[in-house]
Amino acid sequence: MRAPPRTIANARALRRRLSPPEAGLWTRLRIRAPGMPAFRRQHPIGPYVLDFYCAKAKLAVEIDGMSHDTADRSERDARKDAWLREQGIAVMRIAAGEVSRSADDAADAIARMAIELTRAAHSLHRPLAGPPPPLRG
Repeated sequence: MRAPPRTIANARALRRRLSPPEAGLWTRLRIRAPGMPAFRRQHPIGPYVLDFYCAKAKLAVEIDGMSHDTADRSERDARKDAWLREQGIAVMRIAAGEVSRSADDAADAIARMAIELTRAAHSLHRPLAGPPPPLRG
């Protein structure tokens, strides 16, 4: 889904000023090892910008700092999550403090989730073995 030009411009600006937890996590998620899912940072989709996104797994990862604890922000986050789920995108929210404590653990958990979602999607779309049975009629 293409994002509006304003959202794309906002995503570009956000890429230049990642928060410290986002920057620490990005150094781990950007590594393209065999078998590991590929992530994008500050990815625009529809009216939103996702902190990290794995297209193959259809997984959005949101890093929630202290500002996400306010009532207004939690309502906006809930609307965003609902919209993403309607698009078939799973959402994983991680507290910024968790990422700051161990970006490696957070990256491992995110990679495991992305791999699991990718496998699940792949098994749903796996073709049947052999030709279909003949029709009776």
